[in-house]
Amino acid sequence: MARFEEFRGRAFVFLLFLLFIWFINFSVRVLFSPILPILEDEFMVNHARASGIFTFMSAGYGISVILSGLFSGGIGYKRSIVVCLALLSVLNFLIPLVQNFYVLYLFAFMLGFAHGLYIPSAIPLITEYYAEKNWGKAISIHDTGASMAIFATPFVALGLLQFFPWRGIFVVYGAVFFVCLLVFMFVATEVKIVNRSRAVFRDIIKIPSLWYMTIVWVFGAGANLGIYAITPLYLTKELGLSIDYANTILGISRLVSIGVAVACGFIVDRFSLGKMMFFMMVITGIFTVLLGAAPVRYTGVLLFFQAFFVTGFFPIGLVAIARTFVREMRGLATGMIIAAGFFMGGGVVPWLLGVSGDLYSFRLGITLLGVLTILASPLIFRLKEIK
Repeated sequence: MARFEEFRGRAFVFLLFLLFIWFINFSVRVLFSPILPILEDEFMVNHARASGIFTFMSAGYGISVILSGLFSGGIGYKRSIVVCLALLSVLNFLIPLVQNFYVLYLFAFMLGFAHGLYIPSAIPLITEYYAEKNWGKAISIHDTGASMAIFATPFVALGLLQFFPWRGIFVVYGAVFFVCLLVFMFVATEVKIVNRSRAVFRDIIKIPSLWYMTIVWVFGAGANLGIYAITPLYLTKELGLSIDYANTILGISRLVSIGVAVACGFIVDRFSLGKMMFFMMVITGIFTVLLGAAPVRYTGVLLFFQAFFVTGFFPIGLVAIARTFVREMRGLATGMIIAAGFFMGGGVVPWLLGVSGDLYSFRLGITLLGVLTILASPLIFRLKEIK
């Protein structure tokens, strides 16, 4: 297929459409966070059990991105994304029928699985559609969909709760996914990569950068999604704020992250990827420590600056993955790194923070997470391919 050489006309519109798909896809992944206090009260569960939703979702996500990385190139990246959107639409229509909290674990796992089909197909699809000189811009602009979702989802949830119970929110999402599915089927072109998945898997696990990058992503995801997932619980249950106020603080703290993600796309080709990733991760760790240790009155400000820096890590990290691994390995490498990163950072970390909240306090868990993030950051300098 002919690649887009510039961001004009159809090239720009298609990228914006992919951005919206990533936005709504990521939004449903974090949707449980702003409504978690409601679920905790309705089903009468503790913090650890409520936060367990993110563990099951991340488990499904981890399995899915690995499978997607192995097989989506041969199946077709377009077809993989179509399956992703179809599953997400069906699942969101079914979730309102749930009456038992533990059944939500099953649906969380399936949501995570469907969600995980997308990004290992989207990144290789973008690198096929756009010239290599524009990868940094294209990937970073696309990744703003996640930043926009993290910012907007609390406000979307609050807005929809004015008209529907929490179950009705998922019906709205199901309808949006169905529309995206129809449009994507007509506007996207199929891209396939023919390779021996087993041989590529054997080769890729021998690359040290895969493991260094994975560890870094675990703590990056933990400092981002781990903190995001438990913030409404922390603010409402431990600090005594209302759910409206807590979600407003959560959303506003993520506002600037949209601009950060876009800016990273335009500077990523001019500076050392390794140094940029290290800087973002260290500062993120420092603000995470402060978030857990500083007086309560500074919580909103610290959430704002913590989100500012952690958001910049991900578009830079995705570009680093694209440049570290060859075309045949790119989808699988993306899947493996993100699978481990988001299962541990986006699933296990929120659960551990919930356990910390039950046994002692959320503040202790947040502080320890910040310390570990700082200690893991020097591993970035072991990534020789991006120096």
